[in-house]
Amino acid sequence: MTHYTVIGAGIVGLATAEAIGTREPAAQIVVLDKESDVAAHQTGRNSGVIHSGIYYKPGSKKAQMGRAGAASMVRFAEENGIALEKTGKLIVATEAEELPRLEALYERGLENQIPVRLLDPVEAREYEPHINTVGAIRVESTAIVDFVGVCRALAKMVVDRGGEVRFDTEVTGMHHRGGQTIVQTTQGPIITDVVVSCGGLQADRLARSDESDEPLDYKVVPFRGEYYELTPEREYLVNGLIYPVPNPELPFLGVHLTKMVRGGVHAGPNAVLAMAREGYDWKTIKPSDLADSLKYPGFWRMARKNLGTGVMEVRRSLSKKRFAASLAELVPAIREQDIVPSKAGVRAQLLQRDGAIIDDFLIVERGRNVHVLNAPSPAATASLEIGKHIASVATRQ
Repeated sequence: MTHYTVIGAGIVGLATAEAIGTREPAAQIVVLDKESDVAAHQTGRNSGVIHSGIYYKPGSKKAQMGRAGAASMVRFAEENGIALEKTGKLIVATEAEELPRLEALYERGLENQIPVRLLDPVEAREYEPHINTVGAIRVESTAIVDFVGVCRALAKMVVDRGGEVRFDTEVTGMHHRGGQTIVQTTQGPIITDVVVSCGGLQADRLARSDESDEPLDYKVVPFRGEYYELTPEREYLVNGLIYPVPNPELPFLGVHLTKMVRGGVHAGPNAVLAMAREGYDWKTIKPSDLADSLKYPGFWRMARKNLGTGVMEVRRSLSKKRFAASLAELVPAIREQDIVPSKAGVRAQLLQRDGAIIDDFLIVERGRNVHVLNAPSPAATASLEIGKHIASVATRQ
């Protein structure tokens, strides 16, 4: 009987634990998380969108797992009574200069086998009457879901199989003894055969704590995504999901408007450097985390390349008026008084020493242990497929 320890009770960790249990029913599985509940960080602090897979480089893990994951996540939600709405979405060009990028994105959608349609402004306004547009893409397979509800369902499945989900248990280190790993935690050591770390914002540190002769020259740099919500009396301005045409040089999709599955309309996120890996506002500063980012050469190389964008994002973060103006590019009727602050998230962005942004999912093996180093959006959408993939790697003898 093999003992598996999964670190992280976000959606990828829990999906992986459930997938291991499906492949190996006799396995002993324990999921550890330093927080007191599931989905405390990236999973529980996003827009709840099931992404279609239109954005991602054909053949990449994101493209393959994203498209498959959109379908499997919808099935999972329907089968388990989790809040879900199949909204579709519009990707909107607001000026003529964006049309070539819109058309390139449409072609990518076709290549990724996504159900997409090009719309003229009149057709686009049949879906969203209040938008500013010179052309749009309609993506029918986009949906919204309660990802925290998905995590609760997965955790219950793990426990019902005989596994454990232990909260308030922080991993402080690992070392090997024979063919096993001793995982040091704040609640005492755990001896295990296989470690699977799905630590999100702590992913690089967890992987580095696993003794290995192989170098690991990556760094997680935290970027905070701040959100507003439309006031209830202005929610009528948005029927579903409205996204801008993204900048292909950046991993962020741009400020957008998203109907929420529990009600309300999310507006955001932006992307600014967080002063702590779990820094959900400007006041939260952890010097060791900040130094970790600033000492890494890759951060400065990335920052120099994107200086103009970075300055714009900080100015928007510090000005509600600027944030509202960005939203008004999509829906001109939105004014500063129409938005109120909402819960922020922090994205774990993996960088290389040369400043390159790791865009695709990155999963590495260190001996028998498996570490998820990079799982940005659409990881929540693709989580069931990511979990199956990791399980297939982790259960190899």
